[in-house]
Amino acid sequence: MIRGSIPALVTPFLNGEIDHQALEDLVEWQIQEGSHGLVGVGTTGESPTLSHEEHEEVIETIVKKTRGRVPVIAGAGSNNTKESINLMKFAKKVGADAALVVAPYYNKPNQEGLLLHFKMLNDCCDLPIIVYNIPGRSVIDIEVSTMAKLSKLKNIIGVKDATGDVTRVSDTRQKCGNEFIQVSGEDASALGFNAHGGTGCISVIANVAPRLSADFQNAMLKGDYNKALSLQDKLLPLHRATFLEPSPCPIKYALSKLNKCENEVRAPLVPISQETRSIMDKALAYANLIS
Repeated sequence: MIRGSIPALVTPFLNGEIDHQALEDLVEWQIQEGSHGLVGVGTTGESPTLSHEEHEEVIETIVKKTRGRVPVIAGAGSNNTKESINLMKFAKKVGADAALVVAPYYNKPNQEGLLLHFKMLNDCCDLPIIVYNIPGRSVIDIEVSTMAKLSKLKNIIGVKDATGDVTRVSDTRQKCGNEFIQVSGEDASALGFNAHGGTGCISVIANVAPRLSADFQNAMLKGDYNKALSLQDKLLPLHRATFLEPSPCPIKYALSKLNKCENEVRAPLVPISQETRSIMDKALAYANLIS
């Protein structure tokens, strides 16, 4: 089942190339620390700068290393429907459990265009789809009424909601039903998101704080919001530091502090400033992730 703490994994680089050993080590560490699932090659995985071959390599590496221990959700989004279909078919072939598909960006389809895009993906192969709604990056918003129509399609099982509007969870639940999976795409508001009926978070900070993130989600799934609030307070400085500069630059720096991967991103992204590094160091220490 897709729920709980699901890190949107970074793609580690070494001298400009994918660091497959670091990627495998990250997957193993995440599973051992209690993460409930893994997303490969989402935005946090720097999907815009990976070639198609690299995209496929990363997905296949994650699936093989995971060995079915937790669900693997393969990033398969594009503003080119045909390209997204090809990514979904590959994810299905190598054994991914689901696909994460962002609303088409830049070409700004209307709601009818969104319905067509996702219906074609639904029909292309028998792979469950998590719709990724993030108007801040894609410009367009998938309206609740559109999501209700999508929820009736066989393979569309849920939404990663990064609108920042936690009240939308209640609206979506009323229109799509209780079985429609709703996971947050925004770490800092995941507490409120779950209080409205969400069941997890596809998370950036879980890359560096997998145990705390898993404990946080487990507490909410058990209805222990006092414990969840305590963990929220512990993680809040990390939430803030992680988004001071474009993601995943701050979280890659944080991972480098834990010796999990190099502090290396691809252009047009650049490593974070010294000021942000200092803030991140304090946030990591506050969460007891470094001394």
